[in-house]
Amino acid sequence: MIVTFPIETADITRANEGLQNINWHILGQTYVPKSYTQDSFSWHATFPDGTFVPPHIHPDQDEYLYILEGRLDFMLDGRDESATPGDTVRLPRGKPHGIFNKSGQTVKTLFWVSPAQRLYDLFWALHNMKEQKPEEVIALSAQYNIHFLPPP
Repeated sequence: MIVTFPIETADITRANEGLQNINWHILGQTYVPKSYTQDSFSWHATFPDGTFVPPHIHPDQDEYLYILEGRLDFMLDGRDESATPGDTVRLPRGKPHGIFNKSGQTVKTLFWVSPAQRLYDLFWALHNMKEQKPEEVIALSAQYNIHFLPPP
């Protein structure tokens, strides 16, 4: 499968706006894409209290988060950590990680991955699911090389 990526242009993606006014609703969170090229993909995420991304692996992408507001808890390669505003979270390719908002408040963060691979397309596919049932999310994600881990 050949994947084509947009050509980056010099421009500004404004606060509270996504590329092409896109807002995805995935696993109870809102994702707003900010930049997208072959080399990198970034998005702003809003995590309401109690939402999470189950432990998973990106075999061929490094993922990063910069915490803007609130506190997120993480499972990072088998250990528990938390991050607050100003912290950068590094999630190297192939390392299992999960992201959890147990803070009692809404959390806002900037995510980015490198290289972009097909994550942008996965987010479209997840957003467009009629109902995001766990088993269907897991199966669909695997098709895009994002692998969720079984519960402990």
